[in-house]
Amino acid sequence: MLLKVLKKIIQYMSDNKFFIHPSAIVESQDIGSESRIWAFVHILPNVKIGRNANICDHCYIESNVILGDNVTVKCGVWLWDGVTVENNVFIGPSVTFANDLNPRSGKHDFKLLPTLLKEGCSIGAGAVILPGITIGKYAMIGAGSVVTKNVSDFELVYGNSAKPKGYICKCGKKFDFTENSNLYNCECGLQLKKESGLVSLVN
Repeated sequence: MLLKVLKKIIQYMSDNKFFIHPSAIVESQDIGSESRIWAFVHILPNVKIGRNANICDHCYIESNVILGDNVTVKCGVWLWDGVTVENNVFIGPSVTFANDLNPRSGKHDFKLLPTLLKEGCSIGAGAVILPGITIGKYAMIGAGSVVTKNVSDFELVYGNSAKPKGYICKCGKKFDFTENSNLYNCECGLQLKKESGLVSLVN
């Protein structure tokens, strides 16, 4: 049975360049090749999805959301207008987003506050991301965190509300800088530097 399903998926992707589960409602035509959209997903018009994206069961994506290449959206995530997700981002299950700081029932004239998830960042399961937040490149948000402020590149934060707990390499290894050095050589081969409080890749 599983083999038959896999064969159907492979055939569908070869014919259409991407896969959409029969139970999904997809109203956007802007879907990149090799992307997979699984059961009970609803994607509204004008959504842009890059190539090789994986959108798991029971997700809802509102109009004008942008997803880059190689993005993973795990089960039970709702992405509202104003959310932009760059390439290689991981969004864990049941992560919650918002775009209105002062919501009221029936309110339609609110000021939309955009949320930006930069290249390669990861959001842990059950985290809450307040509107108007930017999550930096390769940053990591711990599971269950409530993020109320911008997160810098390579920063590791968690808690309620989320606080800085060190840094994280592109490879996923947690680290911190010593008192005597603003350089860190990761075992994966990358070197990172801290300058004026911000972390970036040297190579």
